[in-house]
Amino acid sequence: MSAPGRSQARIPERVSAEGGPMTKPLIVRVRNWVGDVVLGLPALRLLEQHGYSLHIVARGKWAPALLAGYPWPVHVQPKGLMERAAQLRSIRDECVRQDPGFRRRENAFVLPQSFSSALEMRLAGLKAVGYGQEGRSFLLARSEKVTYGGSALVSYWELACKFLRVEGAPPAHIDMQLAPAKVAQARELLAQHAVPPGYIVICPFAAGLATERKLEKKWPGFPDFVRQAAREFGRRLVVYPGPGEHELARSLYPDALMLEGSDLAVYGALLRDAALVVANDTGPGHMAGALGVTVLSVLGPTVAHQWAPYGPRVHVVQHPQPPDGATVWPSVDEVMAKARELLASTAAG
Repeated sequence: MSAPGRSQARIPERVSAEGGPMTKPLIVRVRNWVGDVVLGLPALRLLEQHGYSLHIVARGKWAPALLAGYPWPVHVQPKGLMERAAQLRSIRDECVRQDPGFRRRENAFVLPQSFSSALEMRLAGLKAVGYGQEGRSFLLARSEKVTYGGSALVSYWELACKFLRVEGAPPAHIDMQLAPAKVAQARELLAQHAVPPGYIVICPFAAGLATERKLEKKWPGFPDFVRQAAREFGRRLVVYPGPGEHELARSLYPDALMLEGSDLAVYGALLRDAALVVANDTGPGHMAGALGVTVLSVLGPTVAHQWAPYGPRVHVVQHPQPPDGATVWPSVDEVMAKARELLASTAAG
């Protein structure tokens, strides 16, 4: 993982005038998709454990809801490069007020590997650390070499270790935190619709495309699976569409109970209390894995070892993909068989 010789000791905490520990503010640019942010949570927690007070900067408007269970302020970026740099300067000035030494040290942590994410940090006068991809090393205060071959979570974790100059293995569990108010809101929503325990959440929608070949990530067998599962399993199937997905949910999944709201924090709480989550390669699937839920991840062209949900109760159903660009998907029968197995083991446990 990290280079040999890095200390495993914790970085000493600064001490306030009152004698108590003082955290160091750190500006953190997270990645642009829900799943990536979830996979980056162990890295963020590691930074926090080493005395850093995180100021999260995110591209998506969904980020504050996704991270509602954490104490970190979340700033949603504007569209233009200069506007993003101005926002970062404003956050920088607030960090300087908290810590007069902020400007003298490495003070930003960049998880995206794009040129623009490093450029906006430089334009804001920040000393950022990140992977030196896309020819952007000269924009960073310190660039690190990325290693490939494993889960994206490990890549993010290793960057945090390199920032801190420590070594350590990533956790087996992400243990994503939820806001108690959102948990209560989700349970009230379930009670309003008389959804009993043991329900199944389906996550049939997926933004973006998979791999460099830009292939579809949505399992085409989802509608047939939902019809069969509703007849066979004797459990309530629940779908919680995001913005703009409600009409598709009504037309494609009439056998599932559609809960309205499109609040990602509530979605997390609905996932956490499910007996089973069946998902495409999609952000909510990553959330469910991070929450310790039993997840059946149905994948096609996705590179599973890198981008599958992470967690001890994640189960992937996928076929080897042909080299010609076509996609081979699991059959409905295969997914049904695996769902039966997982529900039986959940009931037995």
